[in-house]
Amino acid sequence: MAQPLMPHATASWLVDNTSLSFEQIADFCGLHILEVQAIADDTAATKLTGRDPVRAHEVTQSEIEKAQANPDYRMKMTKGPEQVRRTKGPRYTPVSKRQDKPDGIAWIIRNHPEISDGAISNLIGTTRTTIAAIRDRSHWNIANITPKDPVTLGLTTQRELDSAVAKAAKATGGNAEAQPTDTRLEGDREALLASLRAEREQQSRDADSASHGSDIIDPHSLFRS
Repeated sequence: MAQPLMPHATASWLVDNTSLSFEQIADFCGLHILEVQAIADDTAATKLTGRDPVRAHEVTQSEIEKAQANPDYRMKMTKGPEQVRRTKGPRYTPVSKRQDKPDGIAWIIRNHPEISDGAISNLIGTTRTTIAAIRDRSHWNIANITPKDPVTLGLTTQRELDSAVAKAAKATGGNAEAQPTDTRLEGDREALLASLRAEREQQSRDADSASHGSDIIDPHSLFRS
């Protein structure tokens, strides 16, 4: 059965904008009912940006209304998403999406630290230098980077992301969940920036103190004969 291009994001939108049952949403999106429950309760691993399946021409408004009127009815998609087959060579990202790449990279680093930089590069279509800069927070635009699901941003597909996670788990002995989560991209951004500024100012003061310490003149020596 055909499923929406972004099932989790679509489920989030249906939860927020319709009165469909969790069973109906799970069936339409090809998800487990517990996944829909987690999205509804905001207990999912990350807050999803909803994707309107009506605007995406994957289902009609009349189909949704029909399902809302009958809990036993299961919605049918207007059409299945076109599957784009990858070809060899670097991934092409539309210009309109390129500004979203750092956000997608930050999301993967935060939520799947077990995925290697090489795998992230293949998923997002970026360089390892950019990934490393975001990882160690030396990226020139780090203050404006907000971790966002790369699937929702349209930078990769859910299948490719799941495959990368599975490969990373296999490479680490199937114990990916035991890997420490990179939390450097979490927390209050302003507090983090303030802390970094304070640290730089303290280092500057320490450097000035060290360079001028040897130049301090004992005032009593000026009056000694």
